[in-house]
Amino acid sequence: MKLHTAVLGVILLLALVLNPNGVEARPAPADGHQKKSSSYSLFVFGDDFGDNGNLPLTDPVTQMSRQWAYPYGSSYVDADGNPRPNTPSGRFSNYKIQSDFIATILGLEEAPPAHALTAEKTCDPSGMTFAHGGAGVLDTTSAHKVPTLAKQVDTFRKMVKDGIISEKQLSRSVALVAISGNDYYGSTGVIGLSAPNDINAYIAKVTKEIADNVDQLQKLGVTKVLVNNLHPVGCTPSQTRTSNYTACDVFGNLGASVHNNNLKQVMEAKKNVHVVDLYTTFSNIVDNVPGKGQELSKQFKRKLSPCCESFDSKGYCGQQGESSELLYSVCDKSSKFFYWDDMHPTHAGWEAVMKQLEKPLREFVDQD
Repeated sequence: MKLHTAVLGVILLLALVLNPNGVEARPAPADGHQKKSSSYSLFVFGDDFGDNGNLPLTDPVTQMSRQWAYPYGSSYVDADGNPRPNTPSGRFSNYKIQSDFIATILGLEEAPPAHALTAEKTCDPSGMTFAHGGAGVLDTTSAHKVPTLAKQVDTFRKMVKDGIISEKQLSRSVALVAISGNDYYGSTGVIGLSAPNDINAYIAKVTKEIADNVDQLQKLGVTKVLVNNLHPVGCTPSQTRTSNYTACDVFGNLGASVHNNNLKQVMEAKKNVHVVDLYTTFSNIVDNVPGKGQELSKQFKRKLSPCCESFDSKGYCGQQGESSELLYSVCDKSSKFFYWDDMHPTHAGWEAVMKQLEKPLREFVDQD
């Protein structure tokens, strides 16, 4: 079937966009370990890049719960710095994810506890994670019945109104809104669109909904808001597999660029809001042009292929057969791979991305 490139750009964006099952959870600190104190509280909303345990473990393990099973968490190090290999923590990676690195920038040890793993009517001093893998902003786009961004913000609102999240916490609070493309993945509403104007209107609807939720967070007292733009989804292994992991899908990246231009427009007038440029920082590594991102890119021998690869293009990392046989392979050195699975970076990948973002994020958070 032939499609106009303008349509294909966003439809590929759908397919390339975050798969409705990625998320990472946070490791529990070792017994007796005292967390570093920080004056900041972090509240995390969105999807896979921020989720650290809100999606439940299931028996048997499925694509939506694989982050609780081997080989996820296979590079885990506990809060005292001791290796504890093969300790899945609900995160979609071999160890840390984006929200963990942002927490470190704020003086915390790791991302705040997942809402689903927190005792009722309590909130950790470090904040809370409301993000769910597979989440988007529109109700119609999630095939997995996970809370949309608005529903996550509504849970946060109730906790503020009930005094569970205190005014003191809000007075030095930072929110991360990690929306990574699930609204463009597998949505019958989008796939059915054929005219560029319809596609542009759909993207505008997604970015407006993100902006509306940022407004809600600020009205509730959050002092600083970080909002991810879309990474180059055409470079994810789910999209590069067809070229034997040799080239990014240009139409997918074009779709991400359209989303990012819309997002920039709806965010630029807002105070105390910072767009986290994942598109550029990912591209500097996996799709870099000569002279840009060279050193960061050299760190990874495999930029477009996953460390953990399913034998079946429709399968997933961690999948087992009926007789418990492994239906995937895992690389020996995850630090040489930018991507962990078909959609999510390795710990080393996130580290390289966040190293580029640390200075602007610190400047934004510290400014009055």
